[in-house]
Amino acid sequence: MSQKAVVIGAGIGGLLAAAALSRAAPETEVLVLDRDVLPDGPEDRRGVPQGRHAHLLMAGGWSAMETLFEGGMRERLLEAGAREISLGSGMLALTPDAGWFHRYRWNGSRMITCTRALLDWVVRDALLAQATNVSIHRATVEGLIGDARRVRGVRVSGADSVLGTQVEADFVVDTSGRGSHNLRWLRDIGVGGVEERKVDCGLTNATRIYRTPAGAESFPLTMLQANPYNGRPGRSAMVLPIEGNRWMVSAGGTRGGEPPSDPQGFLKYIFDLPHPIVGRLIAGAEPLTDVAVSRSTSNVRRYFEKSPVWPERLLVMGDALATFNPAYGQGMSVAALGARDLFRTLREHGVSSPGLARRVLQDAARHVDTAWSTAVAMDVLYPDTKGGTPTLADRLATVFARRLTQAATGSLQAAAALYDITSLTAGPTRALRPGALLATLNGSPLPRLTEPPLLPSERRVLQRLTEAAAQPHATP
Repeated sequence: MSQKAVVIGAGIGGLLAAAALSRAAPETEVLVLDRDVLPDGPEDRRGVPQGRHAHLLMAGGWSAMETLFEGGMRERLLEAGAREISLGSGMLALTPDAGWFHRYRWNGSRMITCTRALLDWVVRDALLAQATNVSIHRATVEGLIGDARRVRGVRVSGADSVLGTQVEADFVVDTSGRGSHNLRWLRDIGVGGVEERKVDCGLTNATRIYRTPAGAESFPLTMLQANPYNGRPGRSAMVLPIEGNRWMVSAGGTRGGEPPSDPQGFLKYIFDLPHPIVGRLIAGAEPLTDVAVSRSTSNVRRYFEKSPVWPERLLVMGDALATFNPAYGQGMSVAALGARDLFRTLREHGVSSPGLARRVLQDAARHVDTAWSTAVAMDVLYPDTKGGTPTLADRLATVFARRLTQAATGSLQAAAALYDITSLTAGPTRALRPGALLATLNGSPLPRLTEPPLLPSERRVLQRLTEAAAQPHATP
């Protein structure tokens, strides 16, 4: 007997949930509902508040996507122009208090970088190409149909005549993002008291895209990390290689240290950071956009999996389940891992299995917990963080993460553990393996680097860009 599923939201979380449903239950009709008109190509849209800023697809995320798409997702993204970067050798990163990471000849954790617009488009195109049982419709979800025992569909507005005002469904997945009204929707059907925690350090992101200077096409991803330990607002910057031979340059500042939106102020802010390398790279580069600013960066965790009452046939995933400060680059990967859990559970039990939604929620919560501990343990330390009174668990996580990072700057064992955890290919217990734990306790065996570990060719590129920016014709 044919069944119908509704997915609320056509962002990454929604597209991946639809892919999981379509592959695991091919007899199920999957309707994806979104309030936006979706672009025909890799273009920004209003419903993705962080869409113009840096996005990192960690190894755990794209590995999960490989499960959901025939032919995989990594090759599709690389063919569309995305970049694949080794965390061990393809990145320059300045830590808050331990100098620069050494670079390792190690083919461990990797990440994919591109614009969010390209990622959305490639995933959506792949979904519609492989899934004849998936369709996308413009509609705004106003609430749920059903009661505390079971959800039977959604109420919508602004939909086409095909949908009407009520869409009955055998399964509903809320992936409507950080703006989801799911707490209100649940209260309206008799499910209340869901625990929620918010931690907001007030991070503001400012981003500008530049043409990659000639000869700098292979220059590493360059990152100046914010310092949560000195009692001052955190300030950071990143040069991210993206598709189209471009650099996405993002500056971030927590409450009291926000980056400005004017071009001169943006460049000055970057030069005022603890090291001038990002400013030197971009001072003479050709800007292709204005400076885009966004403030939708708080961490919000809704503990649906702990609710004593949960309706059958309703699942919450992606940013509708938990949102993270985007500075840590884990949100999309958490959504992908949750979609993989949905796929595996559906294949084993089927859409109509009792307790299916609760089971997937509990699985997804484990990925959320890993990313949450990483983000919150740092964000609670910044001044004027709202909702940020550190718990004992936060303090312990902060102490251990700091020791692990300090060791990882000069220990491959510690670095491999750190990269596996931040890439979501392993949980926090990865740091307790003997080699990583011993390195964490003993510290870095290599000397602290006060300057970035550039290869000779990279040093020449940086010098040339610095000299070019000093010429009278250069414009910031």
